[in-house]
Amino acid sequence: MVMPTPTHDAVIVGGGHNALVAAAYLARSGHRVVVLEAQSSVGGAAVSEEPWAGVAARLSRYSYLVSLLPRRIIDDLGLSIDLRRRRFSSYTPDPSDPSRGVLIDTADAAATAASIVRTTGDADEAARYRAFGGDLAPLAQAVFPTMTDPLPSAADVRRAVGDDDLWDAVTARPLGGVIRSALQTDLLRGVALTDGLIGTFSNADGPSLSQNRCFLYHVIGGGTGDWDVPVGGMGRVSAELERAARDAGADIRTSSPVTAVTPDGEVTYAGEEPGVVTGRLVLSGVGPAVLDHLLRAGGADIPEHTPPEGAQVKVNMLLHRLPRLHDETVDPAAAFAGTFHVNETMTQLDRAYTEAVAGRIPSPLPAEIYCHSLTDPSILGPELRAAGAQTMTLFGLQVPHRLLAGSDPALVRAELLAAAQRSLDTVLAEPIADCVMTAPNGAACIEARTTGDLEQSLGMTGGDIFHGPLSWPWRTETDDDSAAARWGVDTAHHRILRCGASAQRGGAVSGIGGHNAAMAARELLAR
Repeated sequence: MVMPTPTHDAVIVGGGHNALVAAAYLARSGHRVVVLEAQSSVGGAAVSEEPWAGVAARLSRYSYLVSLLPRRIIDDLGLSIDLRRRRFSSYTPDPSDPSRGVLIDTADAAATAASIVRTTGDADEAARYRAFGGDLAPLAQAVFPTMTDPLPSAADVRRAVGDDDLWDAVTARPLGGVIRSALQTDLLRGVALTDGLIGTFSNADGPSLSQNRCFLYHVIGGGTGDWDVPVGGMGRVSAELERAARDAGADIRTSSPVTAVTPDGEVTYAGEEPGVVTGRLVLSGVGPAVLDHLLRAGGADIPEHTPPEGAQVKVNMLLHRLPRLHDETVDPAAAFAGTFHVNETMTQLDRAYTEAVAGRIPSPLPAEIYCHSLTDPSILGPELRAAGAQTMTLFGLQVPHRLLAGSDPALVRAELLAAAQRSLDTVLAEPIADCVMTAPNGAACIEARTTGDLEQSLGMTGGDIFHGPLSWPWRTETDDDSAAARWGVDTAHHRILRCGASAQRGGAVSGIGGHNAAMAARELLAR
C-alpha cells in the first residue's frame, strides 16, 4: 500500500479551544498546521454570542467559567486574557426555609462561619466546612502542577499528596463517604457533592466513581479549586487562542466540515472549497464517537461503542434587574455573584438521580446559577449597563440525554426550561419571569440549551461536555511508552492523537488537551 504524501505536519480536526491551543504550539515550533472547523467560526463550546436579536448582550452561551486553564499556556502563547476571581464563592438558600442561606465569603471567614451557623443551626459545621477545604488543598497542590507534564504515576501523585486516607477516600471509594464523614448537614454536603456532578450523571455513592473523577477536576483548578470569570466572556478566550494560532502561521479553515479520516492521515473535508489534506499526524479535537464515524467513512473497520451521555441543561437569561431574595440579610448582588445553589442538598441531588433513572425530569430540578455581568459588565452594551441589566446563567443537573430519546426535542427543551424556572422560583421571593427582559420582537430573553442542542449545534455526541467519561489524571499500568501514551493523548491509531476534551486530562475550558497533544506531536514529528 502506498502511503499518501503529507501536505502538512499536523491536520487538526475541529476548531474548539483545545484545537487552537495545539495549533498555536505546533505552528510556533515551525510545523505546517491546518485546522478544519465545520462552523463558520472557531471556539466550539467556548464562544460568546448574542442569543436575542437587537439585544446587546454577548453571553458565554455554552461554557461559562474558567478554572483549569494553566498559567503556563497563557504565558507560552502570549494570551491577553483577564480572569477575575469572585469574592463570593457561593450562596445556598435552605430549600426548606429560603429566608436563610449560607453565603461563602472568601474575604470574610467570620461572616461565612456566622452564615453557616445561622442557616444550619450547627455551631460546629463551619469549622468542619473549613477543615474539609483545607484537607483537599494538598490534593489540588499535588495534582494541578502535573497537568501540563507527561502523565505521572498514581504512586508518585499519592506520595506528593502525602495523605493516604484522603487519597483512598477520593480515588478508591464513592465520594459520598468522604463528604458524609467531613460534613454533617444535608445542605453543605450538597454544596460539596455538586462538584462531582457538573456534567456527570451519577449520585453520591455511584460505584463507577465517575462523580469522584469529576470532583477531583473541580477542586484542583489552579491549585486552589477557584472558578474565575473570563472578562469579555468565553469568546474572548477563543479569540485570543485563534489570534495566537494565526500569528504563529497556522492555517485555520472554517465552514470546512471533515467528512472522512483514514488511519494513515488522509482527511477529507467539505464546504465551499472542499478538499483532501494529509498529515504526518492527525489531531482529533472531536469526541471519540465522532472520530469513529469519520474513520468508518474513511474505510477503517471500527467497532461500535456505547455512546457518551451528557446530563445537564443550561439556561441563559438577561434580566432587567436581580430578583429579590427571601433572605433579607444577604445582598442579591453578593448572592448571585458566586455560585447560587438551587435545591442542591445531598438528599435532593440523589433523589433527582433516582427520578432521572426512572425516566422523569427531576422535581425540583437541582441547579446552580450565577451572574457573569456582576463581575464583568463588559459583556453588556452601554445602555443595558446603564439600565442595571444583568445576565443570569443556570446550569441544571441530573438530566441525562436519555430523557430526550423518542421525544420532540422542542417539547423536551420547553419542559426542561419550565422545570428550571419552577425550581428557581421556590427559593426566590418573586418569580424569575418578572425579572426577565423582553427583546424588541417581544420574546422573553431566556433560552434553554439541552444535550440535544449541544449534539446538533456543536457535534457533541449525547451532549456530553467531556466527550466521554473523565479519566484519572495519572498513568495507568501499561506497556505503551509511546509519546502519545505518556501525554495521555493516544488512540488505537499511531498517527492520530486526541487533542480535545477526550484527552486523558481533557474536559472543561483548560487548553490542557491541546497542550499535551502538541507536546506529544512535537516528539513524534522530531523523529
